Amino acid sequence: VQLMESGGGLVQPGGSLRLSCAASGFTFTHTVMRWYRQLPGKEREWVATITSTGGSTFYTESVKGRFTISRDNAKNTVYLQMSNLKPEDTAVYYCNTQIEGIGRWGQGTQVTVSS
Repeated sequence: VQLMESGGGLVQPGGSLRLSCAASGFTFTHTVMRWYRQLPGKEREWVATITSTGGSTFYTESVKGRFTISRDNAKNTVYLQMSNLKPEDTAVYYCNTQIEGIGRWGQGTQVTVSS
């Protein structure tokens, strides 16, 4: 199982970024995918979930209306489109799934929101 995030970087407040997570080693089309983030000095927190077909999405309250999770099952990739970014969104963002009850994580991608 491999999850590889990309797309992080430095962005000004109010800006946008799109994160990608390329998945391999499991049946992506059958699997719920999630994004988490870890803010400096804090525990990792859940950000968003998308069901296997992409038919349902769920978000933590602080990102509702600003972030959009989506997936392309033909490319085995899940995305997190982030808009109207705020300094408090600065974190390492991780892709996550559960395979046979075991949580799997990517290496993370750093997002820094600063002027």
